[in-house]
Amino acid sequence: MLKRFFLIVTVLTLFFGIQNIQAQTDDPVLFSVEGNPVHVSEFNYIYTKTNGDKADFSKKSLDEYLDLYVKFKLKVQRAKEMKLDTIPTLQQELEGYRQQLAKSYLVDKEVTDRLVLEAYERQQKDIDVSHIMVVVPPNATPKDTLAAYNKIKNLKLALESSKAEFAKVAADKSDDKSAKTNGGNIGYLTAMLPDGFYEFESAVYNLKKGELQIVKSSAGYHLIKVNGSRPARGEMEASHILIRKNPKDNGRAAKVTIDSIHQVLQNGGDFENLARTLSQDNLSASKGGNIGFFGINRYERAFENAAFAIANDNDYTQPIETSVGWHIIKRLRKKPMESFDIAKRKLQPEIQKNSRYQAAKDAMLERIKRDGDFTEDKTAYLKYAMALPEEFKTHKWKPDPSKSTDVLFSLDGDSKYTVADFEAFAQKNSRDRLRMGRSKSTNETAKFLYDKFVNESLLQFEERQLDKKYPEFKALMREYEEGILLFEATKILVWDKASQDSVGLEKYFNENRGNRKYFWNERAEVSFYALKKEGTSKLSKIRKCAKRKSPEKLLSKFNKEQKVLSHRTEFIEKGKNKVVDSLKWKKRSISPTEVDKRTQSSHFLKIEKILPKSEKTLKEARGYVVADYQDHLEREWVKELKNTYNVNINQEVFENMIKK
Repeated sequence: MLKRFFLIVTVLTLFFGIQNIQAQTDDPVLFSVEGNPVHVSEFNYIYTKTNGDKADFSKKSLDEYLDLYVKFKLKVQRAKEMKLDTIPTLQQELEGYRQQLAKSYLVDKEVTDRLVLEAYERQQKDIDVSHIMVVVPPNATPKDTLAAYNKIKNLKLALESSKAEFAKVAADKSDDKSAKTNGGNIGYLTAMLPDGFYEFESAVYNLKKGELQIVKSSAGYHLIKVNGSRPARGEMEASHILIRKNPKDNGRAAKVTIDSIHQVLQNGGDFENLARTLSQDNLSASKGGNIGFFGINRYERAFENAAFAIANDNDYTQPIETSVGWHIIKRLRKKPMESFDIAKRKLQPEIQKNSRYQAAKDAMLERIKRDGDFTEDKTAYLKYAMALPEEFKTHKWKPDPSKSTDVLFSLDGDSKYTVADFEAFAQKNSRDRLRMGRSKSTNETAKFLYDKFVNESLLQFEERQLDKKYPEFKALMREYEEGILLFEATKILVWDKASQDSVGLEKYFNENRGNRKYFWNERAEVSFYALKKEGTSKLSKIRKCAKRKSPEKLLSKFNKEQKVLSHRTEFIEKGKNKVVDSLKWKKRSISPTEVDKRTQSSHFLKIEKILPKSEKTLKEARGYVVADYQDHLEREWVKELKNTYNVNINQEVFENMIKK
């Protein structure tokens, strides 16, 4: 199906790019074919998509494209008249494409696109955060988890009901060891936070300054407080010169050295040279102090703050102290914030690997349940599951032939899903059933499959609503359906006919024999010789004999003891082979010898004779003739369609589209 899809897209591209039209209330009809309307929005999008930068909306350009698009719609009309849209295989193909598109469309629209936009918007701000953490180990029991939650909840209640300082409570109670020194303040954060911290990130970006909230992460429970925000710092490329502190003198010597280096810079010294010769950062000194691009929380706060405070490229700081020593930092360049389209390409794969993706999919499924009036009969499921035999986990299990009609759940009141539907699903998903059955009980295996059945049913239900919810999805499906019909009609009436109608093809050839494509230009009959490594000593004799002897005599003479010489003949048109064209265009011209470095075999060629311009036979010109005959059939087809179907173009609407 994928190969066929690309063929259909190729056909469609001749007329337009696949569209993504947003329905408009004020959308006049530009033209109609047999009463079937084509609106301005549809034509505008296709015209713009196909022409790109050349879509200037001039009268000439619009006229040409309107003619092309009318022809397309005429062909689709004929395809429908031929009942091609009723062929089962084409209907199945269309339904398969619909399912494929709907699944990705639904998830992309509601999950991926939303998460990408959310992450991008969050990356425009850095948030100053404090937290108190209560660790929950990965293997914690429900009792331990509840105890951790109660502890964090009581800390929140205590802070809200007293005047205790957040920093003091964090220092005393938080399991984050850094809280002892920073009072729980972890500084500025920016999206995306590491996997497992999506709830933490969401709270950070949604809380107001001073508000408290409890969230869960992969590390445990957190009581979060937002202290403020700022425009995102993004990333910058910088260089630095480092002089390390000596604990014996409390860093006094390092301070003297860095001050003297700063003075040299002030007097015009070269930063890169000074970094190479004096910096004590062994990793960056050889690169002129370059430490590459970095964002927030990569280096100590004092270093980061000083670096991002530099206003211009190539400016540098006063000496800055950190725990390791004294630095002078030079800003090389600040990376501008990326546009959404560029950032999207980076964010999308990251998001799809992140647990937030599954969380958003789960939220989407819950939304579908609400919108679809999901009603579940848990009693019916439990009754069924409790009666399942152990062989449900094996190859031996088969669905109950009585096909139970007990309803497990329903959507929108009308779509009912029964025990029989679930059993058919369980049989189809035997791989999951057997895999789960190796380590899980029958009830656990059934529950896993049932949850999967519910989720897939929800997605299928929602996919059926896409036409109503998203006009652009409906447009995409229409365009693909018309593409299939165009492809099939053209195949039957043009492509297949041109290659299979031997009588028509010969007649067309005879009527158009003067076509220059059906003639050979001046040609040379060329002998290509190859001499194996073992015959290298005979090369000069072979070349000498080749000038006056035929290929047959040459091979007979030099292959008596061992077959060392081979030959082939080709007819080559003038201007079609660089080696032949480099020779004198006459009989007995021989090329220089070329040696294959890998095999050490020798190669040369000889022009045996020159053939004048001549007419091709139908067999020789068949490729050109078939292509031309296809064009002829298509032109005749379009003429017949225009005479058969009524095309009504609204000239007033068309004139209003012209911009120059």
